[in-house]
Amino acid sequence: MRTAYPSDLTQDQFATLQPLLPAAKPGGRPRSVDMWAVLNAIMYVLVTGIQWRALPSDFPKWQTVYTYFRKWKKDGTWLKIYDELYRRERILQGRQESPSEVVIDSQSVKTSAMIDEAVGFDAGKKIKGRKRFAVVDTLGLLLRVWVTSAKTPERAGAKTALKRVKALGKRVHRIHTVWADGGFSGPDFMMWVMDICHWLVQVVLRPEQTKGFVLLKKRWVVERTFGWLMQCRRLVRDYERLPETSETFIYVSMIRILVRRQA
Repeated sequence: MRTAYPSDLTQDQFATLQPLLPAAKPGGRPRSVDMWAVLNAIMYVLVTGIQWRALPSDFPKWQTVYTYFRKWKKDGTWLKIYDELYRRERILQGRQESPSEVVIDSQSVKTSAMIDEAVGFDAGKKIKGRKRFAVVDTLGLLLRVWVTSAKTPERAGAKTALKRVKALGKRVHRIHTVWADGGFSGPDFMMWVMDICHWLVQVVLRPEQTKGFVLLKKRWVVERTFGWLMQCRRLVRDYERLPETSETFIYVSMIRILVRRQA
């Protein structure tokens, strides 16, 4: 009998995800691998932060697990799964499918020693690594994320992240306001958001001469989302060679959160 791990999906959670998984290709040998075990292995890597090659032997072979992870990253399966769970969660929370307000912020994280693609130095936070630009709704649920070099300026990174949200089309047709901190202020950026996205930018500044934690209107929601991500050791530091892989792990972490709520 296989060892049970804290990161495992329950049977109910797997039953929630199973209809969203791609069917096996027709022809050839039937799929023999247990998809529940594959998903559990991916969640184990996400939560524990281990290398793919270090997967315990009671999971499917690491090559098989990684192949599914990579294939679903390249064909957009992970994103499709997340978007469907996001839609369901909005409905379960009594909200319309499209949010009306979103919050944007960035998080700089260090990269591992062997990573050299899309790596830079964030002079403000004194971190060499990558920067995550996240756009969330007022429930703290991720809409889209963009991972890039930590040297990317806030407003430049925000434009790419907001373009990704705008590309969702009718799924975000109710958005009218983007909440942000002072790093995203400035008339040029605000005009760009109005012209390209047709949204307003509301900047929430930290009160002057305050020390320690301050609960800031709307902005605290995205900070909580970053806190959720930090519960997965794979996301505490960026270990991925490609920024796209980092983004995928972020979406998988959000899938894990939503499926635990909905199962």
